[in-house]
Amino acid sequence: MAPVTDYAALFRLDGRVALVTGAGAGIGAATAEALAAAGAHVVVTDVDAAGAERVAAGLARGEAIPLDVSDEARVQAVVDDVAARHGRLDVLVNNVGAAARAPTVELETERWRRVLELGPTATFWCARAAGRHMLAAGRGSVVNVASIMGLVGSTFYPNVAYHSAKGALVNMTRALACEWGPHGVRVNAVAPTFSRTALTEQLFQDRELERQLLEFTPMRRFVEPSEVASAILFLASDAASMVTGTTLPVDGGWTAR
Repeated sequence: MAPVTDYAALFRLDGRVALVTGAGAGIGAATAEALAAAGAHVVVTDVDAAGAERVAAGLARGEAIPLDVSDEARVQAVVDDVAARHGRLDVLVNNVGAAARAPTVELETERWRRVLELGPTATFWCARAAGRHMLAAGRGSVVNVASIMGLVGSTFYPNVAYHSAKGALVNMTRALACEWGPHGVRVNAVAPTFSRTALTEQLFQDRELERQLLEFTPMRRFVEPSEVASAILFLASDAASMVTGTTLPVDGGWTAR
């Protein structure tokens, strides 16, 4: 590798194509904005077609495609279409997930299955579809959005399905990194702490719980979607060219305890 003379250029994604799932709001939307600001053409996908359109309309280079990641055939079709139309697919960000907060002995099997379907199963489908194109090209970067709950075994309320789903993403990231690394494809993850998004809206209605979560976080605040997006941009870019198989906590010190 040639000596680096322009470090800022390593974070640029000019000429590259990125696909972000669950990008109609929250962390996904911020990620789409970050990747586009770095020069990428961003494919904004979401089950909420209107939300995807709104985000894509605000990007310098972007398009919106409705996508329910729990539909295996649709996932493959969308990825193949993007790669065919643009001639490449350089970045995939897997950002879809769900939670089922309930005591384990009261958790219905259907809710468990839904969390796992929208977590590791959908991520597997998306990574497999994108991986076929990236491996053929000999390049690519996959970033999975895990969670601090994939790195620890407890929190202030029971959420076993979410813990299991995000823990699976952490190890899937390692497994794919080892398998695809020799072929030029990097796979990493981010593990955010709590952020004010649609997924946590109901959670933050409990003011006492909010206080406890903040008190447990060394930096005494929640993460902003843009801060998670910045970490994803780093992992997607050439600035992280020798980084693969890692899960980067973006958690204000939560997992340092």
